Formats: sequence, C-alpha cells, structure tokens
Amino acid sequence: MDILYLIRSRRDQLRGNSAKVAETILDDVGFAASAAIGELAAKAGVSKAALSRFARLMDCADLRELRLKLARASTVGSRFLGAAPVRVPRYFGQIVEDIEQSLHRHLAAFDERNFRSAVDLICSAQKIFAFGMGGCSTLLAGEVQYRLVRLGYPVSAYHDPVLMRIAAATLGPKDLLVILSITGITPELLTTARLAKSYGARLLTITRAGSALADLADIQIPIVLDETDFIYKPTAARYGMLLAIDLLATETALRTPDASQELLRRVKLALDDHRRGEDRLPLGD
Repeated sequence: MDILYLIRSRRDQLRGNSAKVAETILDDVGFAASAAIGELAAKAGVSKAALSRFARLMDCADLRELRLKLARASTVGSRFLGAAPVRVPRYFGQIVEDIEQSLHRHLAAFDERNFRSAVDLICSAQKIFAFGMGGCSTLLAGEVQYRLVRLGYPVSAYHDPVLMRIAAATLGPKDLLVILSITGITPELLTTARLAKSYGARLLTITRAGSALADLADIQIPIVLDETDFIYKPTAARYGMLLAIDLLATETALRTPDASQELLRRVKLALDDHRRGEDRLPLGD
C-alpha cells in the first residue's frame, strides 16, 4: 500500500494526536522517514505511544513497518512530495526551450562512428525486431519499424512482454534486436535482451548511457536525461530518442542511396495512388 495515499485518504477521519502525527508526516515526508522515533514524536507534539497507535491506524504492525513504508515513499524525490506550482509562467515557451536543449545535448553526446556501426548491424541483419515498453519507447519502437520498412528492411515492433520473450527466443546470430528504453532498467526489456543474446543475436540499444541495458548492447546510442522540477510535462528526452532514430534511418538510407531512392519512389507512388495527395506529403509519416 502507498502509505502517503493511505494517510491522506484517512486524514479527515483522524482526531487528536493521530491528526497531529498525520500532519507532521505529510508536512515533511523526508524528515518523518529518517528521523528517530523520539524526534518525530517531539515534532508532532505527541508521545511515542501515540506514534504506535497511529501506525496501527495506518494498517502497520508497528512503528518499524510505518517507518519502512515512509522511507520507501520518500525515495520518489522532493519534487514529487513538496508543494509545486499548478501553473508556471511561460511554460509553453519553456517546454520548447527544454526540447531544444535536449536535442543539442543529445547531438553533442552522439558519436558518428556508433551510428555507422549501428547501420552495419541493420544492413547485415536477416531480420530485425524493435522492442519498447512504456510511453515513448512503445511508440518509437513502431517508429523504428516505419523508418526501416520503407527502406526494404524486415522489421517487426513489439511491446507486449510475452510476445517479446517469444520473439527473442527465435533470434539467432544473423538477426538484430533493437531495444528502446529511456531509463534502461525495465526488467522485461533486460530479460528479453539477455534471452536474445544467449542465442547469439546482436543488440542495438537506444537508452540511457551507463544503464543495465546499455551494458548488454553490442552498439549503444545514448539517451541523455536531465529532468527539471516541473513534473507536469513529459520528458524532453523523448525527442533525443526520436533524433537518434532519424539519424539512424538517414544513415541507413545513405548507405545505398540509389537503392534507397528507388524504394522511396515506389513508396511515394503507392501512397499517392492511395491518398491522391500532393507531391510534398511525407512518405507514410
């Protein structure tokens, strides 16, 4: 149980010392999680016995269990616990600035040799799977599929953990697994990466540098995380991942420009015939 949710949901029902303890904890979760029992009791203005009664009211066996749950709750960080502004002035412009800064940081962190090596893996792969879980990683695994399929590469994108495990078990030394993960620590992705590598498959990751997933990769393209205190907006690192995919797709197309041009011409013809659109519409974007 989320102990902070429990305290907040029951706060209006508490009276006397229990209400004091609840307010003290919610006012400073970090202090409540790390303070000695005597310190917490003194700050709340209650006895240690009152703290014990409060713990039982919160479905904890004793004070030790309450403190363990508070310690777990406090690990999310102060920017999710303290008072935060509901609206930040100029946040429309700030979001754009964060995206621009993220793109520049990613570009500075990218090594062109890594991209060329990644394209070597793509061009030599018999089949390619792209895995992603979560918000942008799920969507951008599909983006990898769209960018490479139109260049003639056999790519399948999956985000269901069971299907990923099944697919990983079918890979071999001539195949490539591309895994996208901003954090690089999602357990299901780590499991499937290890499974695929156990059968000799090559692994290309677009993930946080130094993460567990990055350490498994044959070729790793780094994602740069720099989260702000404005917790309401999505992470700007998503755009770094998209930039990496765009660079990979372009580098792959330029590896065989004449063949790529012919395939893209065919795609344009097929889409124009279907959509009846003008010349400058994108190719399946």
